[in-house]
Amino acid sequence: MPLVAHNNLPTFQRLRDRGQDVLSVERAKQQDIRELHIGFLNMMPDAALAATEYQFIRLVGASNQIAQFYVYPFAIPEQDREPEAMEHIKQHYFDFSDLCQQGLDALIITGANPVKPSLDQESFWGPLIEIVEWASENVASIFCSCLATHVLVKVNHGIERQRLPRKQWGVYSHTISAPEHPLMWEINTRFDAPHSRYNEISKEQFEQAGLTVLADSDDAGAYLAVSPDQFRIIYFQGHPEYDAISLLKEYKREVLRFIGGVRDNAPRFPENYFSEEAGVIASRFLQTAVAAKASGVAVPEFPDSELQALVDNTWGDTGKAIVNNWLGLVYQLTNLDRRRQFMEGVDPDDPLGLR
Repeated sequence: MPLVAHNNLPTFQRLRDRGQDVLSVERAKQQDIRELHIGFLNMMPDAALAATEYQFIRLVGASNQIAQFYVYPFAIPEQDREPEAMEHIKQHYFDFSDLCQQGLDALIITGANPVKPSLDQESFWGPLIEIVEWASENVASIFCSCLATHVLVKVNHGIERQRLPRKQWGVYSHTISAPEHPLMWEINTRFDAPHSRYNEISKEQFEQAGLTVLADSDDAGAYLAVSPDQFRIIYFQGHPEYDAISLLKEYKREVLRFIGGVRDNAPRFPENYFSEEAGVIASRFLQTAVAAKASGVAVPEFPDSELQALVDNTWGDTGKAIVNNWLGLVYQLTNLDRRRQFMEGVDPDDPLGLR
């Protein structure tokens, strides 16, 4: 059911332009449909701020639940931002303190780009912990993406993420390891999903801490896990929100950093992502660009349009289905009063009644 455009966030218009159903507040008030109010903590760096906002809100809006979705983006003031990003946040984002007073049904937390040797040294660490502590007592479920997963398992279970020998980067085949779990309802037993990270929490680490791994990959490790109560914290290590070209954008950024002398070596292709033809085009560009720079002539433009036509999204339906299941459970468990965590009779220690 539809998103509600309850402020002038540009993402709402972008989704309308793509054909997604987005209601005005006036139209929403004419419908006798239950609302769900979802906080969206966006910790991504400036270059990915709006794109990540769009991707996650699109996932919520693609859900098939009978509800109107109010999504409230907010940010951590302590994170360094350039003026343009700060203005976007000032105009379109909400204050966390206001959201605490109004109440939320669920919370989504994005990843972030760490810059310090340890996560607890990052500028977002303290504020993020305060937000999570509030959410743990006030929302039905917290949905964590990538680095947010690493932060919360460190805080809640003392798990330290491990540095990988090289970046886990590409699209990988996954299998469901807990098909009976409600989040896995009607999910393909084998599916693709993208990863992009330098660190990981292993399946063994998750399980030793009492968490349940719902899906994993032989090549990319744990993809999705849940807290011991099976629902109140959802841990993603991959990126169900990615567009078809998200990995392409990352590859372009790293190639241009190499050409510009910022990195020492050329990046490898994202695994299982480029077709043979796309690989030829990307390799040709790199060779031509390196030769041009060595000769002192202009470097050619990156072949965006050619490569965009040759990459596919093979994970989107699965991501939508998992988020759909998650929101369906939130819908069933959260109180009609969004300032209260659960409806009457729900056991916070076993909200799904699986024990």
